[in-house]
Amino acid sequence: MEPIALDDLVARLGRWSAGRGPLYLLLATRIRQLADDGLLPPGTPLPADRRLAVALAVGRTTVVSAYETLRQEGRLIRRQGSGTRVAPAVLAPAEPRVTVTSNPLFLHLLDPSGRDGVILLSCAAPVGPPPAVAEAYGGLVLPADDLGYHPAGLPVLREAVARRYGRRGVPTSAEQVLVTTGAQQAIALLTRLLLAPGDGVLVEAPTYPGALDLFREAAAVPYPVRMGPDGLDVAEAVKVMERHRPAMAYVMQRFQNPTGAVLPPLQGRRLVEAAQAYGVPLVDDEVLTDLGFGDVPEQPPLSSCGSEVIAVGSLSKAVWGGLRIGWVRGPAPLVARLARLKAIHDLGSDVPAQLAAVRLLEDFTPLLHRRVRELRAGHDRLRAELARRLPSWSCPPAEGGQTLWVRLPYGDGVAFAQVALRHGVAVLPGSTMDALGGSTRMLRLHFLLPPDVLSEAVRRLAGAWAEYAPRPEARTAALSAITV
Repeated sequence: MEPIALDDLVARLGRWSAGRGPLYLLLATRIRQLADDGLLPPGTPLPADRRLAVALAVGRTTVVSAYETLRQEGRLIRRQGSGTRVAPAVLAPAEPRVTVTSNPLFLHLLDPSGRDGVILLSCAAPVGPPPAVAEAYGGLVLPADDLGYHPAGLPVLREAVARRYGRRGVPTSAEQVLVTTGAQQAIALLTRLLLAPGDGVLVEAPTYPGALDLFREAAAVPYPVRMGPDGLDVAEAVKVMERHRPAMAYVMQRFQNPTGAVLPPLQGRRLVEAAQAYGVPLVDDEVLTDLGFGDVPEQPPLSSCGSEVIAVGSLSKAVWGGLRIGWVRGPAPLVARLARLKAIHDLGSDVPAQLAAVRLLEDFTPLLHRRVRELRAGHDRLRAELARRLPSWSCPPAEGGQTLWVRLPYGDGVAFAQVALRHGVAVLPGSTMDALGGSTRMLRLHFLLPPDVLSEAVRRLAGAWAEYAPRPEARTAALSAITV
């Protein structure tokens, strides 16, 4: 049995320390649960005490005590010289047949202890729907003579999305639009259609972790390309496409998640031309593209540079994540193939939600402006609080989107996230989004919460940093910031 990777185990442990009681009991409880769920199959070697303690930012005694508790229960086997393993079971749960996520972003959503007082700075999504959503659902007239199954989407919504692309300078027909259950399903369908096990996929490093999970599930081989101040290193991306001919490239042109970078138009055109020259399907994730603060001029989308570019969008960030409406815009033959694939999985997205989306798109500009004003205010509040309480952290302003890409002065983001969780705030470590294995000192923090909650979150982060900071002078500064 192969040992579980340390980072994978830490991610699967999730918010293990957020409950009440001694840390070693909380850790033992979570390891027991992972074993019961089949996520730690019998015989799985576990990390050594010291290594796991460092990764979890706890004392070695905590891990030793947790392991010993489970050994006494017969759940673990510990032998001198051969390490620690999950004990065999008479009725052992079957090992998962599909890849399960160890992404902290999703694990925080799946965790049933959602009311434990932890402030989630890990999941960047609007909290609560705006009034326009309820208004859009009000008085809907559902088609009386319709089966309700539309794998490609309601024609009226496909036309509305097509018109939106037309206004952005990309002439689009309804046949070029597929309606999906959020952008996550859009990326999932593209992954299933374009990637086979062993195929290469060009990705930004770092990038959206939900996409990385899908590529891993497909057993694709990532070809990560480092992000710079102006977005993707296009020169390196061109070399990767020339050398490896990946089966797909996944990028974000504007307000990239998590860095917030914007790809300059000339670089975007060069990327599209290279993808077309080397026959690489180019997917542009546009979920955040409308959320600019006004400091970045409008620019034509990548799909305006080449007819083969595939765009992914949704209403989840501009409106609300609970409105599960997304789309793919691409060549009509590709959209038709995606519709046949989608029909296998769900026969079509929710019809009332699609009708509500049509109404929202009819008067979308005021709704979008309100969302951007809220985001700008949250951005400024979070940066001000970080500057006041954690001045040693590097926190450059964002030009749009929903998150800040923050650099710790030293240390490791994964280990600090464990300490932060024990102080009641969940953050997303940068390394979980970086297929190159970098971004270890980075954190992604969103600014979508109310102002007072953002202030409280930073106060807790300052307390966590005071505990984590290994340098006396840093610890003193952090402690003083808590009381400000």
